[in-house]
Amino acid sequence: MTQPENEARRPARVYLTKLSLTDFRNYRALSLELTPGPIVLTGENGAGKTNLLEAVSFLSPGRGLRRATLEDVARAGSDAGFAVHAQVGGPFGECSIGTGTAGAVTPAGETAARRVRINGETIRSADAMLEWLRVIWVTPAMDQLFTGPAADRRRFLDRLVLAIDPAHGRRALDYEKAMRARNRLFADDMRDEAWFAAIETQMAETGVAIAAARHEMVRLLAAMIERLPAEGPFPKARIALDGTVDAQMGSRPAVDIEEDFRLRLAAERGRDRAAGRALEGPHRTELLVHHAPKDMPAASCSTGEQKALLLGLVLAHARLTAELSGTAPVLLLDEIAAHFDAERRAGLFDILEELNCQAFMTGTEPQLFESLRSRASFWTVSAGTVRPTDEN
Repeated sequence: MTQPENEARRPARVYLTKLSLTDFRNYRALSLELTPGPIVLTGENGAGKTNLLEAVSFLSPGRGLRRATLEDVARAGSDAGFAVHAQVGGPFGECSIGTGTAGAVTPAGETAARRVRINGETIRSADAMLEWLRVIWVTPAMDQLFTGPAADRRRFLDRLVLAIDPAHGRRALDYEKAMRARNRLFADDMRDEAWFAAIETQMAETGVAIAAARHEMVRLLAAMIERLPAEGPFPKARIALDGTVDAQMGSRPAVDIEEDFRLRLAAERGRDRAAGRALEGPHRTELLVHHAPKDMPAASCSTGEQKALLLGLVLAHARLTAELSGTAPVLLLDEIAAHFDAERRAGLFDILEELNCQAFMTGTEPQLFESLRSRASFWTVSAGTVRPTDEN
């Protein structure tokens, strides 16, 4: 394949050209001019490398890669909130995205919800940022994904869906709101049939929409994984969903599944009242992951195998996101190189180049990224300062 043909097949690159922080974590003020390709951030533990990745993760809906409260994100000692601002380049030209709580402190002194501005205009929903860039991450906290609570795997799955379906976040919020309203009826010992019927109808509609989006994501991702080479640096995953609603997806019309779920909720009010919550629904779905070459549940694999399996799954999703949106996602890979040998690191770097994405990677030793020397920009992070490595 010639170089022009190879370039034509790669997704268009979307990348940060500038990142500015104000009172974010340990950064009082920071402004970085960035290059499109891989970005390597090295420094001692606690220097602020992950804080930079977290700042970039706030350029997407949700609570960022740490799921921290907004109060915790603001720099200690600052009472003015925080701000993250980025200039984003891509096939659409230049775009300015800003988010944070700076200037959003309420009269009572409480931190308000973070605000989003795109090209100078205040946006009502953070989901609008997905129209400009998609941000995907892997962090050390995700090392326990396959052995930890099922809720962590559901959250992981929903972020995968959100990257290609911006409406998914609103569906999840609407379902949670309806479910909490039903739980309050139980807590208040309410018996009004009409109230329950209205709430359960909403839960059925939004719950089945959530299940359908997850089902489609698993189908598309499984197909993408199947297309990848059999022998690659990261093992293939086999994924599936396990849940009452999920089991019916793809085999029955959505309207029939909604009615079945609504009737089930009504029939199980007594049991749910005793528990104080709904015991069935998409909020109980389990994401099942297997190490395909070994035909082994991910939870039974070694720690190293789980790390490689997770990264392979995320990279397959990055490929899928690029294929469906036409633009490469921005990847945040925190402490990603330390757990892999040189061959697997080289394989990762080659995949990132193939994806044509801007990837932020952190590590304590720049030597772990030496094979990227001619393809990446290197920065040294130290106590709230960030400088090009060559200047140190």
